[in-house]
Amino acid sequence: MRIIGHFIDGVETSGESQQFQDVFNPATGDVQAQVALASAADLDAAVASAAAAQPKWAATNPQRRARVFFNFVALINRDMDELAILLSSEHGKTVDDAKGDILRGLEVAEFVAGAPHLLKGEFTEGAGPGIDMYSMRQPVGIGAGITPFNFPAMIPLWMLSPAIAAGNAFILKPSERDPSVPVRLAQLALEAGLPKGILNVVHGGKSVVDGILDHDDIAAVSFVGSTPIARYVYGTAAANGKRVQAFGGAKNHMIIMPDADIEKAADALMGAGFGSAGERCMAVSVAVPVGEATADRIVAALKPRIEKLKVGPATDKASEMGPVITKAAKERILGLVEKGVEQGATLAVDGRGFSLQGYEDGYFVGPTLFDNVTAEMDIYREEIFGPVLSVVRSKTYEEALKLTMDNPYGNGTAIFTQNGDAARDFAARVNVGMVGINVPVPVPLAYHSFGGWKASAFGDLNQHGTDSIKFWTRTKTVTSRWPSGIKDGAEFQMPTMK
Repeated sequence: MRIIGHFIDGVETSGESQQFQDVFNPATGDVQAQVALASAADLDAAVASAAAAQPKWAATNPQRRARVFFNFVALINRDMDELAILLSSEHGKTVDDAKGDILRGLEVAEFVAGAPHLLKGEFTEGAGPGIDMYSMRQPVGIGAGITPFNFPAMIPLWMLSPAIAAGNAFILKPSERDPSVPVRLAQLALEAGLPKGILNVVHGGKSVVDGILDHDDIAAVSFVGSTPIARYVYGTAAANGKRVQAFGGAKNHMIIMPDADIEKAADALMGAGFGSAGERCMAVSVAVPVGEATADRIVAALKPRIEKLKVGPATDKASEMGPVITKAAKERILGLVEKGVEQGATLAVDGRGFSLQGYEDGYFVGPTLFDNVTAEMDIYREEIFGPVLSVVRSKTYEEALKLTMDNPYGNGTAIFTQNGDAARDFAARVNVGMVGINVPVPVPLAYHSFGGWKASAFGDLNQHGTDSIKFWTRTKTVTSRWPSGIKDGAEFQMPTMK
């Protein structure tokens, strides 16, 4: 049985605890490996390695740190196919989708190759009599990232890249459900020239998370996962004096206006709703057509597309959607579908009975479409995180906008329209962090920031973009005056610039 170890001080190790957890192939339900689970001693070893390596790394000039990322990007591109197949085998998403996962993370690694510019401070000459002032951005020390199963390459790269480029050491705690790619990324970073100890990977569940949140030597924590855990991580880390950003769940709405191109809107909903089996925090799970005629048209356009959707294992190049991550996830999704039927939604396409010959024990859920969903139903209120799309009909644009704004989540949203006034009004008024105009999944590129509002995010600074550099650094401001500008005698009043 293949063992997936921790990566501590430049070496893969099964650790001190000698406890392991099965890693499944979601397409077959078979155990394909075991992942080591960290003890408190294993986490301490990772932090000690980081603490020993970080001062020298911080003292390395930013341009030389950036060169490591140029090498890192090249190595990830070199091994793209290997990484994508490995990712697919543990997550279940198609190989092409896995490559997209890696590439969106790679873009952030490319972005932080510009760290020398991003880390520049500010300078004011002659701020007062003989006084100059300047600011510096300095690393926080040791950072940690706690990442989810749904993007085992992208989200770790979003966190570790700016943290390390800014001069920090980093502890990565990835999901134990698909842990191989994060370890492989750490190995590639070492090959790229990153000193050992700067990037460590430890696996485990709540005890490891709590260990990170409580550890005195970890200065900052970034988290992505469900909203209840995001609240917990934010509250605990902040109470322990750490800088923290915690990103939670989502219920992303896409409004379809009467003037929208229905065929394009339907295609957009297919990819945004069923790509990666709906296991994306930016998946569109709620379609909000404006007007009965628009609703009838969008449902009619979606049904044949959904019925023809090719569901299969990642090893089948024709597959458009794979299985969900675990048996428990499958059971939860199917339970919510049952709730939707019980509560009166119209089941327009039923994915409950899906079975794939030769993969009967896999965690497949057929793509499902509900119509006539209301805001009181469980399938609307809960984040399903599966291949289930709900249609909530609205009479007017204002009603559709209010539905989106009243939802407790505020991660992403979109509007499909050919009316510039409607699009501009929507972007200006909606209380959601990321907005798409005729773009169903508006994940910003690496040089802009990613982050939601309301119950989708806790903390003041977002991921990637310039926000990430601010998060992983502290500002130090220096006021300097040389002897020629200093008057004789003590000054007891508050200093001013008079």
